[in-house]
Amino acid sequence: MTKSKGGFSTRAVHSGEIRDNRFGSITTPIVQSSTFIFQGIEEVRKLAQGVVGRFEYGRYGNPTQFAAEAKLAALEETEDAVLFSSGMSAITTTLFSLLYTGDHIIITDDAYRRTLQFCKKCLIRFGIDCTIVKMCDYDAIAAAIRPNTRIFFSESPTNPYLNIMDLDRLRGIFQGRGILVISDSTFATPYNQKPLEFGVDLVIHSATKYLGGHNDLLSGVVLGRKELTNPIREYLKTTGGVIDPHCAYLLLRGLKTFELRMIRHNETGQAVAEFLEQHPKVHRVYYPGLPSHPHHEVAKRQMKGFGGVVTFELENDINAALEFMNRLKIINIGPSLGGVESLITHPASISYYDHNKEERLALGITDGLIRLAVGIENCEDIIADLEQALG
Repeated sequence: MTKSKGGFSTRAVHSGEIRDNRFGSITTPIVQSSTFIFQGIEEVRKLAQGVVGRFEYGRYGNPTQFAAEAKLAALEETEDAVLFSSGMSAITTTLFSLLYTGDHIIITDDAYRRTLQFCKKCLIRFGIDCTIVKMCDYDAIAAAIRPNTRIFFSESPTNPYLNIMDLDRLRGIFQGRGILVISDSTFATPYNQKPLEFGVDLVIHSATKYLGGHNDLLSGVVLGRKELTNPIREYLKTTGGVIDPHCAYLLLRGLKTFELRMIRHNETGQAVAEFLEQHPKVHRVYYPGLPSHPHHEVAKRQMKGFGGVVTFELENDINAALEFMNRLKIINIGPSLGGVESLITHPASISYYDHNKEERLALGITDGLIRLAVGIENCEDIIADLEQALG
């Protein structure tokens, strides 16, 4: 699918929907079937010969899944989208399908820790080398390129410090080199940032987060030109990390209010960041919408909004941070983001509990670091909850 007509919300509501279903249902049906039967042997022959395209087995595709993929491609304004059972399945399947023994991948040090773990501990078992470079160190990125470099992988914004990759500078480094640039844009979403417009080859999202938006599904998606997504889709048919029809339906439903939710996330995220930055008990706030953020100017240039994740530091004491979180009444303690409910997490205790302290601090995960993902509750209620907990 190429660039669709209509505004963002119009595409979010209408793109991909199966309106010509036999029931006249305005809502795309959940086609809850693992197997699709044939009307006769001639139909089997036509499918085998490529004369007709149709569904045959759930691992190879499902109507509800295809509707969700078409909607996502319309929102990202690209040719194709491939859905997976989780964001990590999207990442691992994409890398496995595009890399071969003897290839080399460059990844930034601020990427999601499970992605880094996969590159460092799994890919190397298949003879694929990995170089980790500092996020936004463009000289180091350029210096890491080898004759066998096949992929550069990064995120923007990153977790938890919300660092922003300058996509224009990235294009200047990799353009014409035959190296695929892949960006995990989960924190930005297609509403706030369009990496493909800056020369990125493939975009990945954890659809579990903002795209689904209701904390009730697991899914991932990779988007880009069909010449790149086709081998990924074929690999998926073998590895089997497919999204189920009900999950695809929940994603379709969530996407219909996507723009409305993102407007609220952006507005509340900015207001909460400004409130926290002025609070005497908050040592530092990390949010791209603040002039104090090191990549604020880059974010303003390439993003429409700055999202609903605000990271901040209290005094460098784990017990004080956990006591603050326990005093919250509206904001829930939980490790995810992008849903309608506000969630807060303490990375040192939740995401990096299995690291020793020295290793965790070396990664920048301090004792007082807290990540807040604002939901769509009233902004003044979220701020009041933070204020009473800090007090």
